[in-house]
Amino acid sequence: MRLAGVENARIEEAFALISRETFLPSPPWTVISMGIGTQTRQVYDLYGNVLVAIDRERGINNGEPALHVAWIHAVSLQPGETVIHVGAGLGYYTAILSRLVEPHGHVEAFEYEADLAAQARRNLQGCSNVTVHSGSAFGRVLPNADVVYVNAGVLSPDVEWLRALNPGGRLIFPWQPHENWGPAVLVKRQANGFSAHSLMRVGFISCSGTTETVPARNLPSESDLAAVRSLWIRSEREPDASAVAVYDQVWFSSEEVRA
Repeated sequence: MRLAGVENARIEEAFALISRETFLPSPPWTVISMGIGTQTRQVYDLYGNVLVAIDRERGINNGEPALHVAWIHAVSLQPGETVIHVGAGLGYYTAILSRLVEPHGHVEAFEYEADLAAQARRNLQGCSNVTVHSGSAFGRVLPNADVVYVNAGVLSPDVEWLRALNPGGRLIFPWQPHENWGPAVLVKRQANGFSAHSLMRVGFISCSGTTETVPARNLPSESDLAAVRSLWIRSEREPDASAVAVYDQVWFSSEEVRA
């Protein structure tokens, strides 16, 4: 919480109540800090701001808690809301999200890797408000949601993530047009469009199931990434002079959404 610069009693309680080791492979664990992996059997080593390897060969890790504190605070989860969690891994952050939408809220968790999805389903048996789906959450129609929380990097966000958002809904995802790095982008559904703002530089494993590519000459620059103020569905509005990045179905603009 201190590293993220967040003061939020509900988030702090959720992290305190969910045991990280319950959602990891069996020890010894590999904790990763500053790119260096160290093996440990000590539970307390899991409670620093470290990555923990789920499958090093596939590059799949349980992410840094401070980053997720910042993201969860940014999307401002409320009791009773519905969340779509893309890239659930073994379910640790899914469990935290589920706690924050209690009572009456629900989490639809998607994990592309079938073995991880099966283990996440077992890990989350005690969370009655979670449904785990084995498969990609990219390129498919999704249920309506108040929050879409994406833990896998994408060249561009899936148009279905935008369409799934309820009025006032929030999407947070790693926009990574430059070899597995880029900004975390917070998107909010407004009455007249989708506002979008960069939050922080991040690097996530790529989202499985995506197919879009873009020529290197058309990649947005770092200044373009920082300039983003809105996100549009091309079938609803075609790119104009404010466009800073244009993809098959969506485009980013440097103009704010008009009230």
